[in-house]
Amino acid sequence: MIQDAIWYIALTGMGLVAVGFIYVISQAGKSADAAATSKSAHTSNVLRRWLFGALLVIFVTGSYATLHRFPIPSQDASLDAKQVVDVVGQQWSWAINPATVQAGTPVEFRISSRDVNHGFAIYAPDGRIAIEAQAMPGFTNKLLYTFAAPGTYKVMCLEYCGLGHAPMTSQIQVVAARGD
Repeated sequence: MIQDAIWYIALTGMGLVAVGFIYVISQAGKSADAAATSKSAHTSNVLRRWLFGALLVIFVTGSYATLHRFPIPSQDASLDAKQVVDVVGQQWSWAINPATVQAGTPVEFRISSRDVNHGFAIYAPDGRIAIEAQAMPGFTNKLLYTFAAPGTYKVMCLEYCGLGHAPMTSQIQVVAARGD
């Protein structure tokens, strides 16, 4: 699992830092002449460069490993979903058209706002967040999601948008696919 790999990488990095501290502590009580001071400075610079390089490689590798499959579809192309739902947020309601979709078939959500930023979130019937995206004025966010099970999914705003933020809710009805 990728999380285990990241955990091992983090532990390795922490171990290297601990070894560095132990080395420094072990050398703290020794007196040094000019040659030893020069050698120590050179060793310190070499270790610092190697540590920076190793951390850079770990950061780039970790970022790629965790983000290359990030589930945000292309925002400038059609997502070719059979179901398209237009969502417009405004203080303090959601306009969702259509509000009924089929389970098991990808749905393209086109999310925007008429006034201020809103946090569009769909909650599954069991109360967990299924998907979320920002609704922003002047921009349409596209989100692709396939509902696994039929049910009533609650839509809520996750970004404070004014006094009527708390009751800014709606719902999407997910029905069984035709032929099931």
